[in-house]
Amino acid sequence: MASDVGETRHNNSRFLASCLIGGIALGASLLGGLYFGLPIHLLETRKSKKRPIRVYMDGCFDMMHYGHCNALRQARALGDQLVVGVVSDAEITANKGPPVTPLNERMVMVSAVKWVDEVIPDAPYAITEEFMKKLFNEYHIDYIIHGDDPCILPDGTDAYALAKKAGRYKQIKRTEGVSSTDIVGRMLLCVRDRSPSDNHSHSSLQRQFSHGHNQKLEDGGSNNGTWVSHFLPTSRRIVQFSNGKGPGPDAHIVYIDGAFDLFHAGHVEILRLARGLGDFLLVGIHTDQTVSANRGAHRPIMNLHERSLSVLACRYVDEVIIGAPWEVSKDMITTFNISLVVHGTVAENNDFQKGKCNPYAVPMSMGIYRSIESPLDITTTTIIKRIVSNHEAYQKRNEKKAESERRYYEEKIYVSGD
Repeated sequence: MASDVGETRHNNSRFLASCLIGGIALGASLLGGLYFGLPIHLLETRKSKKRPIRVYMDGCFDMMHYGHCNALRQARALGDQLVVGVVSDAEITANKGPPVTPLNERMVMVSAVKWVDEVIPDAPYAITEEFMKKLFNEYHIDYIIHGDDPCILPDGTDAYALAKKAGRYKQIKRTEGVSSTDIVGRMLLCVRDRSPSDNHSHSSLQRQFSHGHNQKLEDGGSNNGTWVSHFLPTSRRIVQFSNGKGPGPDAHIVYIDGAFDLFHAGHVEILRLARGLGDFLLVGIHTDQTVSANRGAHRPIMNLHERSLSVLACRYVDEVIIGAPWEVSKDMITTFNISLVVHGTVAENNDFQKGKCNPYAVPMSMGIYRSIESPLDITTTTIIKRIVSNHEAYQKRNEKKAESERRYYEEKIYVSGD
C-alpha cells in the first residue's frame, strides 16, 4: 500500500514537471513570436531567405545598341537585382563631348531593357567616394560592374579605381562587333545629298569614327560606299535575348512591324503602347533588302540580326519574326493567330496608303488594323541628322577618347615595367 502511494506521488511529480517545462517552452515560443511580430513558422522562413544580391552598372548608353543590352544582361547574371546609373548630359559633355541622345531618351531606353530592375538618373561619370557610399548605404549595392574595356577620365585615371580598391568590383566581357563609334561611321554614309565641299569633312569624320576592326567599306570604285557589318549572330546569343515563352491558347496577339534601325526611344514608346493592346506582342523585323528597297541603298545602318537583338532586349516584346515580309498576308495572320495589326503615326515612310502596294491592305479589309499615336516624334533619320549637324563636336569627342585610352595604356606599360 505504501509503495503504491509513493509511486502515485512520483508519477504526479513527473506530470507536474512535464507541464512546467512545456509551459515554459510554450511561453518562450509565444514571447518570441510576439517579439518579432510574426508566427514561429514565418520566422523560420524569414531566417532561411537571403537578401537579394544587388549589382550596379552605369554608363552613358548613348545611341544604345545590342552591345549595351548584352552588357546589362551579363551584369544582371552576377546578381539578383540590377540597378543602372545613367550618366547626365553635363557629365558626358565634360568627359567625352556632347551626347547624341539626351538624358530623357536614354532613360527611356535603359528602363525598357528586360534585365534592368531600377534606374538612377544623372549618375556621375566617375565613381567618387561619396557616390560609392551612397550606392552601398542607400541603394544597398553589393557589387559595381563594368566591362573589360577601359573607362578613362580626362586626367588619365581609371573611373572605377575606388570600387576596385574597395573589393566591390566585378568585370564582364565587352561585346565585340559593335560600338557607338563604329555606328557613327555607318551613319555618315547614309548622307547622300551633300555638296562637294562637304565631302572632305564627312570623309574625315568617317575615318575618325570608323576603326575598321569589325566592318568593311565596299564602294565599287565610287565615293558612295555601302557599310557592311561583320557581326555574326549565333543561336546561343539569340536564345540569351529571347523570352522563351509563346502565347497562351487564348492570347490576344498584337503584331507590329518595321525596320527598327538604330533602335531608339521612339521605337520603345510605340512598342510599349502596342504591348498594352493585347496579351502578347509579336514584332516583325524587315530584311536588309526590304529596308534598302523602301528607304534607300544606304539603309539599314544596323543589319537584320543586330536590329533583331535590340528589339528582343526590349521588355515589351514577347517574340520577333526575323526577316518579316513587307506585306501582312492572310496566311501570316492565320499562322501566327494575330488578333490586331498596329502601326505608329510617326515613321520614316508613312504614306504607304497612297502607294500601289499597301502592306496593311489585308488586315485593313479584315477590320483588325489600328493606327496608334506615336508618343515621340523621333525616327532613325532624326538620329542621323543630329550626328551630321554637329559632326565637328563628335570628331573632337572621338579624338579625346582615343587620346585618353593612349595615355592609360602607356601608363600601365610604364608601371608594369614592360
